[in-house]
Amino acid sequence: MRDEEEATDGPTDPRVHPEESPGFDEDPDGLEDIEVSRDVTIGEATQRELQATDTTPVADASVAETVVDLRDGDAVEQRRAALALAEGPRSEAAVEALIEFGLADDDADVRQFAAEALGELGGERAGEAVVSALDDDDPWVRSEAVVALDRIDRRGYESRIERALEDDHHAVRRNAAVSLFKHRGEDLLPVLLEQSRADSERLREWAAHLLAGVDDERADERLRELADDESEPKVVRSTAARSLDADPGKFRRQFTGGTENDSADKPGESRLNRRPDL
Repeated sequence: MRDEEEATDGPTDPRVHPEESPGFDEDPDGLEDIEVSRDVTIGEATQRELQATDTTPVADASVAETVVDLRDGDAVEQRRAALALAEGPRSEAAVEALIEFGLADDDADVRQFAAEALGELGGERAGEAVVSALDDDDPWVRSEAVVALDRIDRRGYESRIERALEDDHHAVRRNAAVSLFKHRGEDLLPVLLEQSRADSERLREWAAHLLAGVDDERADERLRELADDESEPKVVRSTAARSLDADPGKFRRQFTGGTENDSADKPGESRLNRRPDL
């Protein structure tokens, strides 16, 4: 039985605990008075776009029909087709279509969904194609590529994932650290200490969370600094405090990470690198 107090799959989301959310217990006059300090993007997606992860409409379609949607459909149909191909039996046709039409699409969201789908299907051909997505112009495609490589073969692509630690976007660096922690464990301490001082609050939060699995005085010292730093957002301080109370060995044994096994969500939803909604 997993210890609920350790929350080993990731830092507690402030949306789950409203008292840790920005603006809790305040009474703003209007939306313009609400300050959001988290790394978030407030989108304007339509209802149809929000339903792109629902593959029910194409559940009975053949691979050939789904490939046509991926190639010729609008952005919503393409995203749905990518996920549908990932849910079906692995086939060369599905993998090649995701590479030729998905990863090469002009729409960044389609490329992101294609990378996710290739991660689900796996295999050497998929892995080779996803490696190229690490150089995508869009950071969310790059961060999804790290997730996919972690799923396909995290040890085999370790050097590629390690390079992602130098990416200029916090989500890519976070995903890389999570993947590397899964098999390096305590040896990732220097990386985690560095990320605990990153400009991104989200990176510092995840670094504090992963430091719970490091039995080293340097980790404890940094966690105490974060927990006691009044200039840090409350969610970072509380994550550091919880990590100080965790048993490092138990944490490592229970840790599955945020880049896979998101079984509570529909495919494509609430992945580690998804831009959170409010």
